[in-house]
Amino acid sequence: MIMVKEYLNGRKCRLIGPNCPGVITPGEAKVGIMPGFVFKRGPVGIVSKSGTLTYEAADQVARAGLGVTTAIGIGGDPIIGTTTREAVELFMNDPETQGIVMIGEIGGGLEAEAARWIKANGNKKPVVGFIAGQTAPPGRRMGHAGAIVGGAEDTAAAKMAIMRECGIHVVDSPAFIGKTMAEVLGKVTV
Repeated sequence: MIMVKEYLNGRKCRLIGPNCPGVITPGEAKVGIMPGFVFKRGPVGIVSKSGTLTYEAADQVARAGLGVTTAIGIGGDPIIGTTTREAVELFMNDPETQGIVMIGEIGGGLEAEAARWIKANGNKKPVVGFIAGQTAPPGRRMGHAGAIVGGAEDTAAAKMAIMRECGIHVVDSPAFIGKTMAEVLGKVTV
């Protein structure tokens, strides 16, 4: 991946992944393996390290009466093409995206970097966040190659605290992603 990133540097393209489900803009385009029927068009952008949680978030957002502008599954490998911060920045600058779902996991610093960028740039749009791996034993790799806790800010609890400090609406369970997004967008569902 180091060689691939270097090769693409300066070219007019964007690397997504590796080891990810891809990108989908419902009704327009799909590149990757995301189950298209789950994604309904709407005002919420999703960036996620987890493929399965991407689908879960999209389904919840649709059930909350919202839907998705674009979902980007960035993967959880240690070296990736598009970072969480880069994806969040794209959504912040997208006029169709009204809210953002940011799903991360233990290991690495992508979520903290994105959270700090959001705070530094004025939290222009509400962000709902979730960190997977809250019950992972310390030092044990879980799931993706990048999901190993190597530092104090790599744990789920630390990432969630940083995200909250930066104004992100952090949920403790993925079951609350859609409901929370509807609430922060002022579109409460029944």
